[in-house]
Amino acid sequence: MTGRGLYEREELTERARLALDSLCEGFKAGGTDLGSLLLYRGEAGLGKTALLAELRQSVVGRTPACTVLSARGGEQQRNVPFHVVRQLLQPALAKLSEPQRRELFESWYDVAAPALGMVAPSHGMQSDPQGVRDALDWVMARFSVRHGPLVVLVDDLHWADLESLTWLTAFSARVPSLPLLAAMAFRPEEMPVEGEQLAVAAAGAGNLMQVNSIGPEAVASLVRQEFGEDADDLFCHQCWSITGGVPYDLVTLFGKLRDRQLKAVDENVPALLELVAAGRGPAIARRLEKFGPDTYRFAYAAAVLDNEIDPAVAARVAGLSPAVARSAIELLREERILTTGAHGGVLEFVHPTIGTAVYQSMLSKGMRTAMHGKAAQEIIDGGRSMAEASRHLLETYPDDIPEVVDQLRQAAREHLGVGAPEAARRCLERALQEPPPEDQRAEVLLELGCSTLLSAPDITVNHLRAALAAVPGLDADHRELATLRLGQALAHGQRGVEAAEVTGAEIDRTPPGPGRTRLQAAHFMWRAFLREESDAFDRFQRLADLDDSLTGEDSGSRAVRVLRAWDFTLRGESSSQAVAFAEYAFDNGRLAEGIGWTNTTWGFEIPALLGLSYIYNDRLDRALDLFNEAASEFEVSGWSGGHLAFANFLQGFVLFRWGRLQEAETFLRLTLRKSDRLGRGGPLQWDTVGVLCDTLLARGRDEEAVALAQEYSFGPPYPPVMVFPDAPTLYGRLLLAQGRREEAAEHLARAGEQLTARGWHNTAWAPWAGHLAQAVFAEDPDRARALTDQALDRARVIGTSSAIGTALRWCASVAELPEAVELLAQAVAHLGQSPTAYEYTLALVDQGSALRRIGRPRDAMEVLERGVELAVQCGADGQLARARAELVAAGASPHRLRAVVAKVLNQEEHRAALLAARGLPARRIAEEMGITESAASWLLASVHRKVGAGPEGLSAVLGVDEE
Repeated sequence: MTGRGLYEREELTERARLALDSLCEGFKAGGTDLGSLLLYRGEAGLGKTALLAELRQSVVGRTPACTVLSARGGEQQRNVPFHVVRQLLQPALAKLSEPQRRELFESWYDVAAPALGMVAPSHGMQSDPQGVRDALDWVMARFSVRHGPLVVLVDDLHWADLESLTWLTAFSARVPSLPLLAAMAFRPEEMPVEGEQLAVAAAGAGNLMQVNSIGPEAVASLVRQEFGEDADDLFCHQCWSITGGVPYDLVTLFGKLRDRQLKAVDENVPALLELVAAGRGPAIARRLEKFGPDTYRFAYAAAVLDNEIDPAVAARVAGLSPAVARSAIELLREERILTTGAHGGVLEFVHPTIGTAVYQSMLSKGMRTAMHGKAAQEIIDGGRSMAEASRHLLETYPDDIPEVVDQLRQAAREHLGVGAPEAARRCLERALQEPPPEDQRAEVLLELGCSTLLSAPDITVNHLRAALAAVPGLDADHRELATLRLGQALAHGQRGVEAAEVTGAEIDRTPPGPGRTRLQAAHFMWRAFLREESDAFDRFQRLADLDDSLTGEDSGSRAVRVLRAWDFTLRGESSSQAVAFAEYAFDNGRLAEGIGWTNTTWGFEIPALLGLSYIYNDRLDRALDLFNEAASEFEVSGWSGGHLAFANFLQGFVLFRWGRLQEAETFLRLTLRKSDRLGRGGPLQWDTVGVLCDTLLARGRDEEAVALAQEYSFGPPYPPVMVFPDAPTLYGRLLLAQGRREEAAEHLARAGEQLTARGWHNTAWAPWAGHLAQAVFAEDPDRARALTDQALDRARVIGTSSAIGTALRWCASVAELPEAVELLAQAVAHLGQSPTAYEYTLALVDQGSALRRIGRPRDAMEVLERGVELAVQCGADGQLARARAELVAAGASPHRLRAVVAKVLNQEEHRAALLAARGLPARRIAEEMGITESAASWLLASVHRKVGAGPEGLSAVLGVDEE
């Protein structure tokens, strides 16, 4: 693959050739996992661009034909969001019809299309940056599968815009699983930290390749290739010595030698140093001055535009007539400063270092900013987006021009619409420097704060506080918005106390009306999330008084009633009353306006509390519908960062309460990975780790739950806001799982005291009493019974079947055996009417065990069989093994055991199990059943999981004799 002029690059080009061969041959054979990432690193001028060009050329004539996408970072375009991504995908997508693009994008169209510059963002739209990255992942992955094999080339990666670089870095993890070869080049000394992980990924695969200068022998060969075999040795050596073996300097030197018609002889050695220097930055600037003002003005305008330079636009920016511009272009081409770009009709600098040198040579900052101002006006007059013009506006001098402030604010809105909050922030900060008119300054500060709400809550806080303190201040509507957004930012930054204080302070200065009600609702909402509150009972009464004073059905009134539903739930009050309050959130069966998941008033907290209220009041169907709706809305809105992760957590949480433990674990592990990406120790991670630990304990994987808690430091000290489930209660249960009863008892008792002092008596959210009873029963049975009796009393107040049934099971666990049997019968009756399948499973197995121990094996087996079936449905492997052991202890006959297993296993699984019980290996089972060995292995894995026994115990479970 080595081409003419690529000296000492054999290893690098061979690596690329092998990667390309593997991609094409694997794609032809229908293979998967074909992708690879090649990264070329080296200083300027070492030939990285030539390596990419060589790879591009080697694609020609391949079978199957490869689709090539290419882009190049621009030093002056690093402030243009998704500039590199758009270069990659826009030309390819432009070849598709609108229906084809929509079909390719599927549900991601409204998120990806604005980021790719295909459509303008919707008015008022603010896309989550993570959501946009996920959308681009989807588009690139689908495109590579449909139009692959794909070769993606990115030059000057170090100058890629932040948004593109962040996406490319994240997307690199998916490359190996796609029919895609990505090759990129960068200068290590200029690579931003956001791109460092790319180098790590390439290095891990052995594909981070250093591009070095070439040696004296290669330079001598090049000289003789260009100037004849009789070139003098000293001349050749000096060419290497002066250029350092840098290919760009060599090519420039050879061009100058040809221009001057100098021969490669020793007498011309003194001229070499001057000729090399003439091709470098400072010399280029001096050369430009010699060409006259028209030529250097055109060169400066070209440097401002950076790459893909439209000659007509450059001429207008330079203030030149078309004829004068054409003359300047010809001269700059002759001097090897400009050349025709890859796309006809546009210009580019022969090498990026020339463009940098020209730009930096503009000693007059006034000239530079004036040209940027003209370039911005050209874009605006041409009807292109304000976001595109903003990169030039950012480089202009502040000059107290209100129109510029308006333009920058519009650009910021467009940047937010495509998921580029950093770009929006730069525009708004520059707008403040202009500065804006006094009556607009507070609004700009508000917009600046809102621009970072989805990505940087701490920065948001500072700007919103400034907006609220500005004089002259915000109008009433904007002030309410700023306060509510400030509360969200504080709460999301684990500063819930401040969130409550901020919203509370604003209530007094707001006149009665819907705005005041919304602020009151927000204040009570943030107070409700706090773990510790000195006046909890007073707050409960104040919330009730506020509700009594409301007569309308505006969003504030509905939010207050959702908060009352949650308050009733946490306090362990009547479930029917809590659900009645919750129903006020709906209008004709749908969440009312202003209460939805993507509303801009209070964020997702109100509908989240609504769903949680349903969870703890045995309305899991309503809760799951709500959380599925949340995930759908967040995806459609492109909020697939923290928002979608929180929706996934809620989905996992309700599935856990439902007893669908395997599904719950899937959702929760997905959320945990997302929370890792968002940063350790946040509220979402605490919630996710807590429910996942609870799920693992329910599945009988105690050691794994303990290890997970230790990995994420789940334990004291706890966050100041509540965790779902209650963190101290769960930590006490984890201590119990480790056999640390005394520590567990102390911890659970303290948790109970704190919750009781707050008035939170819900036995489902914080089941501390039941676990504490287990911890102290051996040493103090009377205390254990008092605890469970108290829990039962509180459960009866709540009135749900799950709360009463679970409390009855606790009572049975510390009661004498005859009484326990009766209590468990009641527990089973209640839990059989609840949707909490796992709790029902526990009660059934407990009841079967108790019946066996009082000498009623026939009744025990009937109950245990139901427990086995339900444990399988739940994925409660620990309870499945326990129920099976109890069946054996109750004397279940082999026939009875087979009947139980038959209910658990499907027909294929049952047949595979019988064959395995006879000692047949997976290969023989596959032959007997006429399936593949892999399919037989999957069947056996399902059998072992469902019956709770390995190969050695399978015969006993099935009640058959081994052959």
